[in-house]
Amino acid sequence: MVIPITTGKGRSSRMHEFWEALTDPHVDFLRIALLMGLLASLAFGMTGSLVVVKRISYVAGAISHAVLGGIGAALYLQTVHGLEWMHPLLGALLAALLAAVIIAWIRNNGFQREDSVIGAVWAGGMATGLVFISKTPGFVDPMSYLFGNILILSRTDLYLVSILDLLLLGILFVQYNRLQALCFDEEQARLRGIRVGWYYTLLLCLIACTVVLLVSVVGIVLVVALLTIPAAMAGQHVRSLGAMMALSSLLTLFFVSLGIVIGFLGDWPAGPAIILVAGVAYLLQSLLKRVAA
Repeated sequence: MVIPITTGKGRSSRMHEFWEALTDPHVDFLRIALLMGLLASLAFGMTGSLVVVKRISYVAGAISHAVLGGIGAALYLQTVHGLEWMHPLLGALLAALLAAVIIAWIRNNGFQREDSVIGAVWAGGMATGLVFISKTPGFVDPMSYLFGNILILSRTDLYLVSILDLLLLGILFVQYNRLQALCFDEEQARLRGIRVGWYYTLLLCLIACTVVLLVSVVGIVLVVALLTIPAAMAGQHVRSLGAMMALSSLLTLFFVSLGIVIGFLGDWPAGPAIILVAGVAYLLQSLLKRVAA
């Protein structure tokens, strides 16, 4: 969502507008957006660290693009068949989990090359979503799903994301040691008796849940960047997975919050603004590290 701001005003005046909108009891979209960033940053930091350590960002990309199929199907069922309970976020979650299970099953059983399956899931999910959206009566703008629109989230979205967030954090808390073993050394984990195939499937399902959270923030196309950039930055400064998750969560919260502010002040869409902030921070860190070396 792009918020119109009258040109010609000074930066301090625009910041004053931001604080007025943030504190106005009748306008709650900014508070919801910032709260969404706070809740989601915990899951992003934890799952993103696992993705970076395991080096499966391409899998996360396939799952995120498959989400559009679930969103399109949910919108179609809502509009054409009157299934009001079929929320787009629920459709996104079901599609993401289905994509995760398919990729994990093929990989665990070795029926096909994993990269071929990932490509098929990636393209098939996008194509399915676009077909359903084209058949949905009325105007449905796919851009908000492709590039995110954190500023138009409703309280219902916030409640659904909170439930997903709690579920995700609970699973990570209980299965942390086994998932850590899987990500660092899969062969050693197998020798220790850990069911590698089952936990790989669980890992992809956790990624699917996190991707659904991220789609609300930065959209399908940009989701992998916010999932991996904070974790990659955190990994340069810490030596343990737990510390990496904590620092990655803080960085994600910072990027989302600053991106929302910059988007408001500069009349930019919030999703791309968040990714630009994260990308610039990652570039600066890489340059400073090279200079210091």
